Parts: sequence; C-alpha cells; structure tokens
Amino acid sequence: MFNEFETCSIRQARDNISKMKIYETLKALTLGSGSPRRSELLGSVGLEFNITPATCDEPPAKRGQLPEDYAIEMAMMKARNVANLCPGTLVIGADTIVARDLDILGKPRNRKDAIEMIKSLCGRSHKVITGCALISDNGDEISYAVTTDVEFINCDEFAIRAYVATGEPDDKAGAYAIQGQGAFLVKGICGSYTNVVGLPLARVMESLISLKAISPIGTE
Repeated sequence: MFNEFETCSIRQARDNISKMKIYETLKALTLGSGSPRRSELLGSVGLEFNITPATCDEPPAKRGQLPEDYAIEMAMMKARNVANLCPGTLVIGADTIVARDLDILGKPRNRKDAIEMIKSLCGRSHKVITGCALISDNGDEISYAVTTDVEFINCDEFAIRAYVATGEPDDKAGAYAIQGQGAFLVKGICGSYTNVVGLPLARVMESLISLKAISPIGTE
C-alpha cells in the first residue's frame, strides 16, 4: 500500500509528464471538429490549437463514389467551412468512415441499426478511412485519406446487444469505438491505430511539419 508521500510523488510525476511537450506550435491552428478524440490526439504531443466545429451538413455519398473519395470530400468541405469562420489560421478538417467492401457505414440511426451494423462486421475485415484536409492561413490546401484494415471476431449477439446498450456506439461510425469498450470486438488491425480512433496522427504531424506550422521542441 502506498503511503501519503508516495501517492503525492506519483501524482506529481504524472502531472509533470502531462506537461511535457514533444512539439511546439509555430502557427495558429484550428481543429475543425468537435470530436474529443481528435482533440486528445493532437493535444497528446503538446500542440496548441483552437476548436471550431464545422457547421455544414454532410451529404450522403454519390452513387458509385469510392469511400476514400467521399471521406476526402467531407473533410475538405468541413475544413473550408471552418476556414471561412476562422481566417488567418491553419485549419485541420477530418472525417472518419467505415467501409464494408464498398458500402459506407456512417453513425447508426438507432440502437437496432447499431446492432445490425456490428453483426455485419463480425467475423470479417472492414476498412476505417479518415479523410484529412488542411488549409493554411494563405489558402493552400492539402488533402488525403488514410486507411486501416480492421478485423472483428465472430461475436455472440448477446454480447453485441449488451455493448450497444452501453450507449458507446451511438455516435460512432461503424457503431464501435476501438479506444473504448468496443475494443473487445477487434481481433486485429493493419495500419494506423489512431486513424481508427479518428485521426491518423503521424500523417497529420508530417503535414503540419511540411507546412512549417509545428516543430520538435528544441529545434534550432
């Protein structure tokens, strides 16, 4: 059992770690998303940014449109919307979808839809695709999609119903959260884990570095 001094020391060490930064922010950044998961990912490396969620509606995919193209289109639409609201900042827009073959799965309409969505993914692989769009303060645009293959276990329907009853799948593309209780569904992944969470952090960091918006701490 920890004594009071040891407990305080551990708490202080954790606080110090949370204050350590890996990158410093060189330009004003705006995350064009209200997703707490995307905010946490960017904040985990020490970036400083404002949050302004996009206010535009998301149209459904066009007939025959590839999932990757749709994800990029939605990310760019959101980024442009926020860029108009926040001039003079570098805007990061993102949109994450789940694709079962060429079928795009968005957020479930209700709990019944969530159950059916998860059942359709069990015992097979699907793709999680995040479209990313960055618009610099001078209007330059970068966009791309990052794809991660995810394989689900062949899950019992009672477990699926119990999971859906937690409410976690309600606002998640594909009706699950890999970083939450939904992790029990995932047999394995191939690709970026943070992409499945909602933002391909490594790729976004590379983009921000190329735009000279961030740099590692201590860089001359």
